[in-house]
Amino acid sequence: MAPRIGVVLFPGSNCEHDVMEAVRALGGDAEILWHGDASLGQVDAVVVPGGFAHGDYLRPGAIARFSPVMGAVVDFAANGGPVLGICNGFQVLTEAGLLPGALQKNRGLKFLCTTVGLRVETTASVLTNQATVGDVLRVPINHFEGNYTCSPEVLEELRSGDRVVLRYVENPNGSVDDIAGITNEGRNVVGLMPHPERAMSDLLGSADGVPLLESFLSSASERAAQPA
Repeated sequence: MAPRIGVVLFPGSNCEHDVMEAVRALGGDAEILWHGDASLGQVDAVVVPGGFAHGDYLRPGAIARFSPVMGAVVDFAANGGPVLGICNGFQVLTEAGLLPGALQKNRGLKFLCTTVGLRVETTASVLTNQATVGDVLRVPINHFEGNYTCSPEVLEELRSGDRVVLRYVENPNGSVDDIAGITNEGRNVVGLMPHPERAMSDLLGSADGVPLLESFLSSASERAAQPA
C-alpha cells in the first residue's frame, strides 16, 4: 500500500505541487493539508514545502508556525512521524521549535538560484536512509534567507550527535559549518534548504533528489506499517 504524504499549504507556498508530483512519481500518494486545519488526517508523513509562507513579512516561517496545522505537525513529530521541511519549510520548522537554530539572510545579501553539490553526512535520518555517506548530490537551491546559524553549543550538539544530514561542498550562502540540512534528536524530522523535489530527472538537470525522497517514502512506509 502506497504511503500517504501530506503536504502543508500556507498562503504563499509555491512548491507544494512540485513535492506532490515527486512523491507520486516515486509511488506514493500525496494530498494537501490546509494550514487552517488542526488535523493531519491519516497521513504517514508530512512535508512542509518551499515558498513564502504568509509573505515572509516578519521572519520566514515566523507567522506560519502559529497556523493550526502546526500544532498537529508538532504532535505528529513527537510521536515519531516523519516530517520534512524544504527551504521555507525548513524555516518554519526552526520557528516551530522542531529543529534548532535559525535561517538568516544569505552572505552578501544576494538571492541564490543555482545547483549546488551536497555531501551526504549521515544515513541515520528519514531523508538519507537510502543514500550513502560521502555521496555528492547535485540539487537546486532557490533562497534569500538560507544561511543557517546556531549557537556554538547547538553546533556541537549537531556535530557530536551525527545530526548534520547534508553539507554544501562549496558553501553558497554562509551557513555555519557548511550545513545544508539537519535532523532532530529523534532523527524523524529533517530540514534542508535545497530542493530535492526539483532534482527528479536528468532531463531537468539532475536526478539526485530521488534517493533523498525515496528515503523519505521508505520512512513513511515504515510508519504506515506500524500498528494503529
